[in-house]
Amino acid sequence: MAERRGLSTKDDEVVGYADYEDKHVHQVYEQIASHFSSTRYKALTTIAKQHRSHSAIVADNLHLPHPRGRFDFAISIAVIHHVSTSLRRVAAIKEVLDLLKPRQHAEGKDVHARAVANGTRPNEGRALFYVWALEQKGSRRGWDAGGDQDVMVPWIVNGRGPRNRRADVTPVSLNGIGEDVKSKETPKTFNRYYHLYRSGELEDNIVQAGGVVLSSGYERDNWWAIAAPQRLVSEDDEARP
Repeated sequence: MAERRGLSTKDDEVVGYADYEDKHVHQVYEQIASHFSSTRYKALTTIAKQHRSHSAIVADNLHLPHPRGRFDFAISIAVIHHVSTSLRRVAAIKEVLDLLKPRQHAEGKDVHARAVANGTRPNEGRALFYVWALEQKGSRRGWDAGGDQDVMVPWIVNGRGPRNRRADVTPVSLNGIGEDVKSKETPKTFNRYYHLYRSGELEDNIVQAGGVVLSSGYERDNWWAIAAPQRLVSEDDEARP
């Protein structure tokens, strides 16, 4: 899907990107949810049972319903890479950053820098972002720098339902991309949209979204970054109810 730059998020939706994501991301995961959960390192249902006291909602990452500037931590794992344009990815990151407690300043000095210098934890919200990397030359997918960044990745499910054993998961060929579950029965293929992040792109998106990159790196075919909001408030403002 071609990138279109210089559009507002409203214009972006008019040209159909929201519908594109609904078809190639939302609807796909609705159909494969049970099988997808069973193939995770730790099943999502198990995690949910361990955190019953916490509320959960389904929301649009570009229009999150949470109060602004109130959260200490936010985690975005395997979400942003499903957003189909650069403009929308930056907007999705900004939505997360806007939920975080802002950085403080006092007497013209950034409290974050002062806290770090003193070896204490800064009083600011932080977010962790994880996205799939383009640079996966050593993985079974074989992607690498210079390749296509916007791809359709198949998820193949056999007719007998979820399979939990790791030995059942092998690559399937679709331009060298994909995941498969072996079965003697006819499998069903669901194609998911991904934007594969090149080195440095996640950090660029965070800055474009008005954030500060505190640390970043590469882990198991993913780029990750820890970020804080760039906006500042005074300690006096922070103390007000």
